Amino acid sequence: MMIPKAQARFIRLNLITIGVTLLVILAGGVVRSTGSGMGCPDWPKCFDQYIPPTSVTQLPADYKVKYVEERVAKNERFAKTLDKLGKKHLADQIRHDKSILQPEVFNAAKTWTEYINRLVGATTGLFMLALAYRSFIYRKIAKRIMWLSLINLVVVVFQAWLGSIVVSTNLLQWVITVHMLLAMVILAIMTYTYYYAQQLNKEPVVIISKMNGLKVLLFVSLALSVIQIVLGTEVREAIDTISKALSFQARETWVGKVGDLFVYHRDLAIAVAVINAIAYKMLMEKFGGKATPLLVGNAIVIVLIVQVLTGLLLSNFALPPYAQATHMLFSTILFTLQFYLYLVVSRASTYNH
Repeated sequence: MMIPKAQARFIRLNLITIGVTLLVILAGGVVRSTGSGMGCPDWPKCFDQYIPPTSVTQLPADYKVKYVEERVAKNERFAKTLDKLGKKHLADQIRHDKSILQPEVFNAAKTWTEYINRLVGATTGLFMLALAYRSFIYRKIAKRIMWLSLINLVVVVFQAWLGSIVVSTNLLQWVITVHMLLAMVILAIMTYTYYYAQQLNKEPVVIISKMNGLKVLLFVSLALSVIQIVLGTEVREAIDTISKALSFQARETWVGKVGDLFVYHRDLAIAVAVINAIAYKMLMEKFGGKATPLLVGNAIVIVLIVQVLTGLLLSNFALPPYAQATHMLFSTILFTLQFYLYLVVSRASTYNH
């Protein structure tokens, strides 16, 4: 069935926006792995400038005091909001976090690393805005695409605001975890609108064998990947705490000091790999040739291999920064591919005599 040009443009833009969003996650991974998260102490500007400085001589003498005071004031407003939401313990955690009072020493490399991350994020926001605008072509034939695209735009705006909170709270751990989970929500919505826009012009796939077992396995695999990403974020947060306590020395000991959390993360990674291997075998049995589920399954296998290799590098070679960024990126690529595969397989029908 021929896809109308307007719909084809939306599908293409949706796919590109997914790619750009993954690029933002990569940029965020580089920021985390290089310790550049506080390279810009304010938000959305960087040192109150649209083009950040390259030398400390371009900053006022009291810049450390100035940005600490601004951060404390912003955090107090955030804490009051949490109080109103009934989250007093979280509000108190922010108010009593002494690290917020520690000024960041200017580092041009870290400043520009964080600034580039923000530029990529702003570009993604523009793509999301364009996608929401183009989604109006579905207002009569598939309203869920339009509404989900608009909801995703709201989520992206909230994510940008939360990014400012990540900066003002000096990378407070639970805020970073929520930030990561929201990124996954954004990816999931875009993956769904991409899939649904595609299937509007396609006939359902019909196969001979039953699909219930495969559908359940794919759902379990997807759920475990979400848990694995959360655990991975918490492992990274624990390592941040350990590295600060050791004054960023003895890097080769950091992983060993994480404790059971790292063990859970490693063991669950093995479970994810095994379940995906079983699911791939079932895909090969049920879908042949160049069927979309099998092609996506092939991509998942490649991503899992990269995840295993980068995981081994991280645990055995003192957390090389390039491996950290790659590991984070491919964990979200894995989630995206698994969700898309689940959607495609869920729509497949079993032939009945």
